Amino acid sequence: MNIKSYHKHYHLMLFPGIVLLIIFHVIPMFGIVIAFQDFRIGRGILGSEWIGLENFKYLFEIRDSGTIFFNTVFISLCKIVAHLIVPLVFAVLLNEVRLLGLKRWVQTIVYLPHFLSWVILAGVMIDLFSLNGMINQTLKAAGLEPIMFLASNRWFPAIIIGSDIWKEFGFAAIVYLAALAGINPALYEAAEIDGAGRIQQILYITSPSLMTTTVLLATLSIGNILNAGFDQIFNLYNPVVYESGDIIDTYVYRVGLVQAQYGFATAVGPLKSVIGLILIVLSYRIAYKYAGYRIF
Repeated sequence: MNIKSYHKHYHLMLFPGIVLLIIFHVIPMFGIVIAFQDFRIGRGILGSEWIGLENFKYLFEIRDSGTIFFNTVFISLCKIVAHLIVPLVFAVLLNEVRLLGLKRWVQTIVYLPHFLSWVILAGVMIDLFSLNGMINQTLKAAGLEPIMFLASNRWFPAIIIGSDIWKEFGFAAIVYLAALAGINPALYEAAEIDGAGRIQQILYITSPSLMTTTVLLATLSIGNILNAGFDQIFNLYNPVVYESGDIIDTYVYRVGLVQAQYGFATAVGPLKSVIGLILIVLSYRIAYKYAGYRIF
């Protein structure tokens, strides 16, 4: 069988995936035109009035726009930093475990929350942090006053960030564990012969070896700066904590979809995509200039 025949088989294998990609990702892109219209379902895309950039302007002119953008960026940045540090530390510590059975058991336990939806986990969090939940029962037993965690603008962002870390850090550590597996064992053996302890080996062998992976993940995560986690916040927040928990996606859901302002809701997608692309390009250039790493 010649090379052309092999290529034909590869193309046939890719064909179903390409068809699905076109149907569900390429064709729907034409709906972006709604972002520039005063869209009305009865009139359709062709009959709706063209209003240009008015939907984009409205996003920045609404009364709560400053609070919404601040909450989005703040929560997202905290999640990005935490998802870089916590999985890295966990992977390094887990790599030091020499009992293979214990290592696998710990990995399995911390991976499990990733596979549960926020609908399920939100119920768990509500039961834990409700006024009569386990956390407040513990506070009462210690002689402290109960706290309405999910109705407090002080505590709600911390719960959002902390619960997201708890859910994802185990799965996110897989990338770091894979990078650790690729480190040459001879480096550790040489360091041990030279008298280096475990801490010194982590500082001078493990950490530099993970730098490329860390820079890569940090660069790619910058593009999600405006994605603070709609499904998580939507299932946990309430009108009392709009001040600290309302983000772009949840606001767009209420105003754009519940109130049938479809043009406004559609405008947010392209805006977030353009900002994300710009941030990824900038972060890539910074990583290349100051860290000397080419990612793509």
